[in-house]
Amino acid sequence: MTASLSLSQARRIALAAQGLAKVRSTAPVTPRAVGRTFAQLQLVQIDSVNVLARSHFLPFFSRLGNYDPEILRTMAGRKPRKMMEYWAHEASFIRPEHFQDLIQWQKRAWVGAHRMEPSIRLDMEERILAALAAGRPMTASELTAKLGHDEDSERDNWGWNWNIVKRVLEHLFEEGRVSAATRTPQFERKYTLTSRVVPLLPASSEDPEASLDRLVEAAAQAHGIGTVRCFSDYFRTPVKAGAESVQRLVHAGRLEPVSVTGWDRATYKHVDAKLPRRAEGRAQLSPFDSLVFERRRLEELFGFHYRIEIYTPAEKRRYGYYVLPFLLREAMVARVDLKADRAAGRLLVRSTYGEIGAPADTAVELAAELELMAEWLGLPEIVVWPVGDLAATLSDAVAAIGMSPGESRSPLRGKPGNVVLVSPVD
Repeated sequence: MTASLSLSQARRIALAAQGLAKVRSTAPVTPRAVGRTFAQLQLVQIDSVNVLARSHFLPFFSRLGNYDPEILRTMAGRKPRKMMEYWAHEASFIRPEHFQDLIQWQKRAWVGAHRMEPSIRLDMEERILAALAAGRPMTASELTAKLGHDEDSERDNWGWNWNIVKRVLEHLFEEGRVSAATRTPQFERKYTLTSRVVPLLPASSEDPEASLDRLVEAAAQAHGIGTVRCFSDYFRTPVKAGAESVQRLVHAGRLEPVSVTGWDRATYKHVDAKLPRRAEGRAQLSPFDSLVFERRRLEELFGFHYRIEIYTPAEKRRYGYYVLPFLLREAMVARVDLKADRAAGRLLVRSTYGEIGAPADTAVELAAELELMAEWLGLPEIVVWPVGDLAATLSDAVAAIGMSPGESRSPLRGKPGNVVLVSPVD
């Protein structure tokens, strides 16, 4: 018999699976806690946008609060590695155990040098692999110089402005023959042979169906509940093959068909998914957070229509440039456009909009979350722009944090003047 779930129950299952249902611990965040969170998420998306913080740092802050990002660099850069780079949802940090499964199902032929003249590509592959085998990890620029190529010659015309070395490197990366040993402070990959990053299994051990089943089940564990499309989208595997995998996992007792009030698609719950009695967490979510990957699922679960507006012309943006959904308990209650002004030591709140039906304590809870984020980013001042229907209330709430009757102290470390309501041109 198919279990029937309310929309609230489905939300709580999803939030628990993503580590967002509980109030955060107040204890210091340890590497073990970061590792547990990453194991729960299975992957975090990488993006070069650094308006607030690197996108792969934010999901851990959302779930754990103030933590040291150096923990992630250690997990990704030292043996035994707990995370490595590869294509998944997009460019992502993945759990190393998923790497060889993903190689069979990730087809990004547009990324590198698939269209290049084969003899030219093969010659460059041999030269790159020999250079990496003989020495330390190198960036594309370092390899270009070592191989005697002009950094500005033979650029592609696809918008990335990559030269031949970079194009072939990305081809080798997609094929799984080279990997990222680490990243430079400028966020460039330092490439090395994949065998130096993760042990490689013999090709004879590969079973495409078993590989896909492992990926789909990992996606189902990370989602808790969802559809074939949800599970396939998580690692960007084919939907048709994903539907067959879901049926195999149902037959194996790893997934259970369920019905959810208001959903008109076949839905499945992972057998180990938890249903908490209530959701009590709060978090600002990166535009690249795994909870908001699949926009249709986000809208069906939370009634929250969300689109990233980074690539939208400024005059056409509705909410702002780098807009984070604000999750409070089991609802998306607001959206806030944030920017870290590192030079001035300010966390800029450039717009704040409440959702219809947002609870009365939305601004107070968001203010507390902004204070925590400012502390994590090392920014002593929060500046609230008067843009959006929640801005004035939020400014009052931020200013009130940490104040006792008769005090005029501002919220962060008692420094005067660190909550400001200004115009956008200030």
